Amino acid sequence: MLPRILQLPDNHSFFLFGARNTGKSTLIRQQFDMQKSLWIDLLDLDQEEQFAREPNLLYASVKQLPPHITHIVIDEVQKLPKLLDVVHRLIEETNKYFVLTGSSARKLKYGGANLLAGRAFLYHLFPFTFIELGNQFELNDALQWGLLPTVALATTSQIRAQILRAYAQIYLKEEIRAEQWIRKLDFFRKFLEVCAQCNTKIINFSNIARNVGVDDKTIKHYFSILEDTLLGFFLEPYHTSIRKRLSGKQKFYFFDNGVARALAYQLNVPLTPKTSAYGDAFEHFIITQIMALNSYYQKDFRFSYLRTRDDLEIDLIIERPGKPLLCIEIKSSDMIMENDVKRFASLADDLPHAESMLLSQDKQAKIFGSIQALHWRVGIENIFSDA
Repeated sequence: MLPRILQLPDNHSFFLFGARNTGKSTLIRQQFDMQKSLWIDLLDLDQEEQFAREPNLLYASVKQLPPHITHIVIDEVQKLPKLLDVVHRLIEETNKYFVLTGSSARKLKYGGANLLAGRAFLYHLFPFTFIELGNQFELNDALQWGLLPTVALATTSQIRAQILRAYAQIYLKEEIRAEQWIRKLDFFRKFLEVCAQCNTKIINFSNIARNVGVDDKTIKHYFSILEDTLLGFFLEPYHTSIRKRLSGKQKFYFFDNGVARALAYQLNVPLTPKTSAYGDAFEHFIITQIMALNSYYQKDFRFSYLRTRDDLEIDLIIERPGKPLLCIEIKSSDMIMENDVKRFASLADDLPHAESMLLSQDKQAKIFGSIQALHWRVGIENIFSDA
């Protein structure tokens, strides 16, 4: 497996969250000596049942471990939140470190779970970034199939498609049906398809509700499940007022291009350059890459977008601590001309203290007034140049 950017501490307990198949277990095996670790896999039905019946069995098991066992890995800890009370006690009483992974925060978020009161750091793992893939990275493959490790490293398009189709079924079976978060799975299945078709777009809850056949409240509940199971995130509208920021219309992005296309039943539809679908996929890719790198490099950036009543839009606004606001326009074109930046420039001028950057596939760096037009790879590297 390729090395990941995220480096986990070997002398502190931590949570590692990430959607299914982002490579959490593989990363832990890479960074920790399994000869010095006790591994508890709660996807194993026998182990889950054992610890569900008797959570304090974890306490007894850890207390009798020999000194050379330094780490206790609990995989998919969200399945048994009560174990965290035991973990808390063990952190206080022993010198062992706990590695706690999860593909969902829902039970922990709403079940009053013990999140260890700062005794465990928090990290997130995402699909591959272009940096991690290095010479193996191909942009069009990333747009078409996404960057889940098993997908990105697959050898044929047929295998990639099979993995992505199975991903949606496993998600419905193991995350949704098994946890009984949805009474009528057919409505949620329809919601996933409609939501995937709205990927990168401003979300109209009422329109989606009509298409799915449920009410607005149910649709908002469905979106909260996607967020809690790390399948996607909202991008808020930009405003200097927190109150107004929260009252505007949000955009929604799935965490991976390939998963979004699978849920929208678009895997057999080629992505053709210079089409709106290709442009949306390129925007999706750029924004998820920036989000992942912000998390890995711990930059504490805040993200939003801006759209006016005249439908002028800045695709991404980054609030950077100690630095000017950064406005980003994303275009999939491989040739940027002055006419391509006029609408962006008219909006950027309304934020006089901000920096403006256009990211595209044009390999020639250009400057149009206050706007710096860069190849997307160079631009992203510049954003994180001091990481």
